[in-house]
Amino acid sequence: MSDNPPATASPTTDFGFRDVPVHQKKPMVRAVFDSVAPRYDLMNDLMSLGIHRAWKRAFVAALAPRPSLTLLDLAGGTGDISFGWLRAGGGPAILSDINASMLSVGHGRAVENALIGALRFLVADAERLPLPDRSVDRVSIAFGLRNCTDKAAVLSEARRVLRPGGRFFCLEFSRVQVAVLAPVYRAWSFGVLPRLGQAVAGDAASYRYLAESIAKFPDQQALAAMLRDAGLARVAVRNLSGGIAAIHSGWRL
Repeated sequence: MSDNPPATASPTTDFGFRDVPVHQKKPMVRAVFDSVAPRYDLMNDLMSLGIHRAWKRAFVAALAPRPSLTLLDLAGGTGDISFGWLRAGGGPAILSDINASMLSVGHGRAVENALIGALRFLVADAERLPLPDRSVDRVSIAFGLRNCTDKAAVLSEARRVLRPGGRFFCLEFSRVQVAVLAPVYRAWSFGVLPRLGQAVAGDAASYRYLAESIAKFPDQQALAAMLRDAGLARVAVRNLSGGIAAIHSGWRL
């Protein structure tokens, strides 16, 4: 009999429809966004048929920007939410993303739109934020939570950095609530979108992963429960476009 202990399987997580070792997901996601960064806004137009722009306007309005409030925009990428916050009269914003390529695009756009002075750029993992406890008034994450390896850790960190009375908001693709839309949306996501990604960006695989990541993401009720488990209170869900996307929110009390 061997004295060697039995081998234990490495923990895995989802990368689209594939299970991969936990330590591999972040570099794999980073590679996806390195690939799509130059065409990220076009990608969102393709994925949502342009409706993401209206969703983001509703999301920024829900944040209730005021000059006295500070925003931490997680997975902020090319800056849409931070820019919307500042244009609506919000106070200083921290545009954060784990992917430097995405932040580079956001930085260039901030310069073009004369918003650079009110922004701080932060390359950081949303699961381990280099920010003090109770240091911001709003935490937002738009179309980014589903790409995080440890979503519970992201929500816990969001609560940690919020001041008492602060609020967390998540905008994400969710579960379609209108039965007639479900098969149409699935056919678009898995049939058309990768082909468009190949035709427009020469990258079908990244777009296929993004469609799969939406399908694997927790539905509205499951994500609301995760917010509560992270210690957020007065959790609310607002469906957009029949549940194709949803805004989740919670308070740090």
